[in-house]
Amino acid sequence: MSNLIRGISENGGVVFCGVDSTEIVRTAEKLHTTSATCSAALGRLLTGVSLMGAMLKDDGDSITLRVSGGGPAGVVIACTDAHGNVKGCIDHPLVELPAKENGHLDVGGAVGKDGVLTVIRDNKLQKEPTVGQVPLVSGEIAEDITSYYAYSEQIPTVCALGVLVDKDLSIACAGGYLLQLLPGATDAEITRLEQNIAAMPSVTELLRAGKTPQDMMELAMAGFDPQVLDTREVKYRCDCSKERTKDMLLSLGRKELVKLRDEDPKCEVVCHFCHTKYEFDLNELLAETTPEEK
Repeated sequence: MSNLIRGISENGGVVFCGVDSTEIVRTAEKLHTTSATCSAALGRLLTGVSLMGAMLKDDGDSITLRVSGGGPAGVVIACTDAHGNVKGCIDHPLVELPAKENGHLDVGGAVGKDGVLTVIRDNKLQKEPTVGQVPLVSGEIAEDITSYYAYSEQIPTVCALGVLVDKDLSIACAGGYLLQLLPGATDAEITRLEQNIAAMPSVTELLRAGKTPQDMMELAMAGFDPQVLDTREVKYRCDCSKERTKDMLLSLGRKELVKLRDEDPKCEVVCHFCHTKYEFDLNELLAETTPEEK
């Protein structure tokens, strides 16, 4: 069953990507045992990066979002492949803050807004990744992604993200959409889009009412005759493995491995994204290196 949709207006001037990320955020909550506010923070970032990944052109490309706002939740990271599959982590997953006056979770307070959003784009055709950075607008994630596109890529963008957490801390629903204007949009088209989006309920209200990402597209692009480009299923997917972890340890070099071995020959590495544990005997690893290595 698909949970992500990409579409385009009939005249080709507006592109849309929408996702129901409920299962993704549920997986993240189980893996990281997040508080309600941290579930919303990490869930919004995972949803946003999934949308960004689905817009990538080449299968080997990837994007990493890193939010460092100085808040009590610490740094929040989310990564996506070119299909929209994601993984993520948060420094302090148990941080909880009082709700805001409107009753919404205080994601901006947990993340902080005295910092930056860093966007790392890894293109398989380039040797080095492209790194963009913008000051945080609010720490609420959606506004910060919108700001990134406006200032770093000069693409007029609307980003809406939502995570609804039940009282028992389970994830009721989560999702979002990304809408972008391509060059040549008229003032009338911009006004129509602004009116459409202003009239839309929140993402979580739509999902709770049983609406789909395609329903979001029809509302956001009413009057533009949107056409579906493709649909796909996206998941929380960590690509760690024992072999990759071993390569990472070997890349430290013999000198560093000797230091670690002298502290304890048994080494355990835990993946930040999925908490899988990998155990190694450092003496065995050292046998695969040569004394000349530094």
